[in-house]
Amino acid sequence: MNEHFSIEEELTKLPDSPGVYIMHDAKDAIIYVGKALSLRHRVRQYFQPSHNEGIKKAQMVKQIAYFEYIVTDSELEALVLECNLIKEHRPKYNTMLRDDKTYPYIKVTLGEVYPRVLFSRQIKKDKSKYFGPFTSATAVKDTIDLVQKIYHLRTCNKKFPDSFGKERPCLNYHMKQCPGVCTGNVSQEVYAKSVEGALSFLNGSYQPVIQMLEEKMQDAAEHMEFEKAAEYRDLLSSVNACMQKQKITNANEADDKDIVAVAQKGEDAVIQVFFVRSGKLIGREHFFMNVRLEETEPEIVAGFLQQFYGGTPVIPKEIHLQHPIPEQDVVEEWLSSKKGQRVYLKTPQKGLKNKMVELAEKNAALVLEQDRERMKKEEGRTIGALREIANLLGMDNINRMEAFDISNINGFQTVGSMVVFEKGKPLRSDYRKFKLKTVTGPDDYGSMREVLTRRFTHGLQERDERKEKGMEESLGSFSKFPDVIMMDGGRGQVNICQEVLSELGIHIPVCGMVKDDHHRTRGLYFGNVEIPIDKSSEGFHLITRLQDEAHRFAIEYHRSLRLKSQVHSFLDDVEGIGPARRKALMKRFESAEDMAKATLEELADTPSMDVRSATALYDYLHGLTNR
Repeated sequence: MNEHFSIEEELTKLPDSPGVYIMHDAKDAIIYVGKALSLRHRVRQYFQPSHNEGIKKAQMVKQIAYFEYIVTDSELEALVLECNLIKEHRPKYNTMLRDDKTYPYIKVTLGEVYPRVLFSRQIKKDKSKYFGPFTSATAVKDTIDLVQKIYHLRTCNKKFPDSFGKERPCLNYHMKQCPGVCTGNVSQEVYAKSVEGALSFLNGSYQPVIQMLEEKMQDAAEHMEFEKAAEYRDLLSSVNACMQKQKITNANEADDKDIVAVAQKGEDAVIQVFFVRSGKLIGREHFFMNVRLEETEPEIVAGFLQQFYGGTPVIPKEIHLQHPIPEQDVVEEWLSSKKGQRVYLKTPQKGLKNKMVELAEKNAALVLEQDRERMKKEEGRTIGALREIANLLGMDNINRMEAFDISNINGFQTVGSMVVFEKGKPLRSDYRKFKLKTVTGPDDYGSMREVLTRRFTHGLQERDERKEKGMEESLGSFSKFPDVIMMDGGRGQVNICQEVLSELGIHIPVCGMVKDDHHRTRGLYFGNVEIPIDKSSEGFHLITRLQDEAHRFAIEYHRSLRLKSQVHSFLDDVEGIGPARRKALMKRFESAEDMAKATLEELADTPSMDVRSATALYDYLHGLTNR
């Protein structure tokens, strides 16, 4: 943060020019990015007492420690820059897409001498022809397989004509699924006709293919070639199935278009997009967005268009919307510049186009309602469960819980685990593993004392380091302390934890998860009393999940250490012998005895070995054999 930054003073210096403004909080984090036709006018608005853009924007303004701006030559340039910065920094107070998806495309490599049909999730500026986007990767792969079976295009990644005759033809050639381009006997003209047919098929021209397959099927049947006839029959079925997927078609409208509609409830919104290509609805997709209560539907859609089309290279000629959006002419100009030709944002008022927009809106509302129901149930499992536990323990609020467990076999390689749940969900980035250093043998209490001491001592050190650097304590994973510690046991485990916290001067509530004789949780030990808990409640289920996760994490770590010790080689004890040299030695010598019989020169002559490591190995081996 710039400590000498004065918002009042900097507001007077703002230029009356188009550009992008970037708001920072006290931790230097970017919390909002916006564009303006006039930076002076727009940025000043935020800090005027009479200005009102809703509760969420007011909260944002309170957090602004300083701002910066970038001047552009036009509002269009400001829009492009705003899109890039939002995508890069994902600011807290911008309207944000909750999911970042990549869509599958069908790619025809027209830039190659002998083109191929491929599956792709990226569109590059090459000479290839792309079809999509599609919402189902399986449907794309099925379509590519069908095209291969009908047109027999090559699938290999060889470069022609350089690779002509260098290798024998592959299995596809012998199965008559490829004409054998690699033999050099297929002319470009003949192959190009197959490619043209594939392109026509992918563009939705199915009738010529159906006619061709029917003729071949009848011809094969007439010549008593029933296996061939059956193959053509199966291909016909596949083509008809592909046609049936295109149920919504407008024969009078051949242009590509996307239909975009929104449904909003509170701070949640769902955008529904119908993808129409060559007049056919090829798929649809919905997107969840975090929005402000005061944001209007046109504003939400405008934010979506910038983020979605800023990240996809395929932009249709037309985009149909429910309502006109703010600065529509600027967004149209931006989309047109990205596409390389004119793009139109339209708001149909009647007819089939309007009905399609209404259909998209109904779908968005349905998805939003279903999602809200799902989120309500999820909130019961997480936030609701935390409230139950907090009420049982007499606490105001619980957000972060930590649980610890010990794993060993008769005291061998004892390890500890620390798992973290925040807002009722596992926070795996904050999980930690401990390999015991001071405790030997089966001593669970001593092991737990070491684990807890190391965890919270490290946390205090991290806090001190961050304070010295002027950093916020909450930024570090270890310096985040829990609201409550859940111990996997009763009074004994709780007392150990309380002793460690007392020695370190830390005050955190400690709760024991008490088990019955069958090792199942029966209640909570807190404040020197055992508290019964309803086993059908969400709070009980959350405690069980936390306990099981701590146990699983500890066992997995212990198992990994055991496996490592089982594959230990005597070569690991020789200085200078790492994985690469060990592999080379084991490849050259069949056994340790053969290695011991080898001369120093033979050892040094082994790939990746040098004289120093060979000498160390030679001395080690002969030291062993002389004993």
